[in-house]
Amino acid sequence: MSDTPNTGTPYPIVPLEALAAASRPGVGASLRLLPAAARLAFRGREAAIGPAGAAFGLELPRTACRFAAAGTRAALWLGPDEWILLAPGESPAPLVETLEAALAGLPHALVDVSSRSVGIEVSGPRAAFVLNQGCPLDLALEAFPVGMCTRTVFAKAEIVLRRTATDIFLIDVWRSFAPYIWQLLEEARRGTG
Repeated sequence: MSDTPNTGTPYPIVPLEALAAASRPGVGASLRLLPAAARLAFRGREAAIGPAGAAFGLELPRTACRFAAAGTRAALWLGPDEWILLAPGESPAPLVETLEAALAGLPHALVDVSSRSVGIEVSGPRAAFVLNQGCPLDLALEAFPVGMCTRTVFAKAEIVLRRTATDIFLIDVWRSFAPYIWQLLEEARRGTG
């Protein structure tokens, strides 16, 4: 008999940090927990897009399902007037202050969602295969090229997925779903060698 409480899943509840610490690099694919990041949900119309990008330090992407990056910062296009602004290792408060000053008087919404999500990197020559064990998208390089990002699902959890290199994908997932996603990714990558 297991001491694991019945959570409705076959996986015990294990903190994400413990799962990441126990993970070992694989030949086909590896997982890595990404460092904490400031995450800001930005929504704005035409007049606010340029000032927001300038204040954040990069031009916000205007092409559907694409992201822009400068240094460690990234802006992910999630909808016609919606972006996620990511700044790994940075505190969100100064970013919010800078952006709000640049957007003064312009209709917009800026919400700090830093505590909501965590980032997971899936890398290696079989990274797309691992992700396709729970994600329905065609992740072939021609269909999902470097520079692409989108909202999608992995198993039963919503994620934001982006491809930063041929064999590197980054997942942004709600913190409460992260251990579940991690365990499914670990299970999928065991079959990659």
